[in-house]
Amino acid sequence: MKDWNIKTEGEFKYVETGGEGTPLVLLHGLMGALSNFEGIITHFQKTHNVVIPLLPIFDLPLRKLTVSGLVDYVDRFIDFKAFEQVHVLGNSLGGHIAQLYAMKRPDKVKSMTLTGSSGLFESAMGSSFPKRGNYEYIKKKAESVFYDPAVATKELVDEIFDIVNNRNKAIRIVATAKSAVRHNLGDKLHHIKTPTLLIWGQQDEVTPAWVGEKFHELISTSELHLVEKCGHAPMMERPEEFNKILGNFLERIEA
Repeated sequence: MKDWNIKTEGEFKYVETGGEGTPLVLLHGLMGALSNFEGIITHFQKTHNVVIPLLPIFDLPLRKLTVSGLVDYVDRFIDFKAFEQVHVLGNSLGGHIAQLYAMKRPDKVKSMTLTGSSGLFESAMGSSFPKRGNYEYIKKKAESVFYDPAVATKELVDEIFDIVNNRNKAIRIVATAKSAVRHNLGDKLHHIKTPTLLIWGQQDEVTPAWVGEKFHELISTSELHLVEKCGHAPMMERPEEFNKILGNFLERIEA
């Protein structure tokens, strides 16, 4: 993993590549790390200002640690950066936040990309962390997120293992996951009129391919791309195909 330069300003921690044009804001998932977006950052930093706010899942006061609290945080961040418009891209929980932000601030969102997003259905780790301390169990769980288990590197498994075994962090992960499940958007998605790109792994077991199809059905301005031999994080598992689909979409939106 490259040592991305994390900036801290006020309440915000973020990575920003600089570059021209409409910023591309990446929203990570519940267990998301910067390394999940390495392929996107490397590919798009030449053409876009790629910006990743680090979601304060481990910093917000517990009572504010909800999906809505995280949406408010992203809203404040984009205002703080004085971005007129953004392309927003979210994986997993990050996609959930992207949808709510697009509904809250449609004027700000030039396009939205969802990949393995929650908001309709997710088969998460359940409402608690079973088997804390069991490295093999966590490793299997991490591998099951991908079509190719080798994508779950030791670095990634170690990171998840550390979170699960830190009681404070584990409580926060569970609280956020429960908030996401309660915050189902099925009856609200028809309000989204933002051009939307859906990139889904055909073998996603967390948010299965039919979830991508359902998003496509409910968001009238969306297009769906299913990626073969791919699980829950297409940008990690099929970076070249992912970046090609995303690049083509952004070109059309900007034109």
